[in-house]
Amino acid sequence: MISLLETLRKNRPACAIGEEPLGKIRGHDIELYLDVERPYPHMLKRRPYPARLETRKEIEKTIKELLDMDVIRSIGHNEIVEITTPVLITWNN
Repeated sequence: MISLLETLRKNRPACAIGEEPLGKIRGHDIELYLDVERPYPHMLKRRPYPARLETRKEIEKTIKELLDMDVIRSIGHNEIVEITTPVLITWNN
């Protein structure tokens, strides 16, 4: 299985500008609408990592790669954040 980091490096022009770290692209803004009204969608109410052990290990590996590349960051226990996102992993056979 190709790692996320290998894929980003292979497609660097789409993921970085110049010598900037992968994932840090400035000057490209997007509009994002987040629906936070009740009732919440079913997928937002699921417990963290509802996955098999094998999948959980892959999720944790991918999260570590994203942290190492500064694409995502860890947040403190009491830190208020505007956006959180679910994890989606697909297996390529």
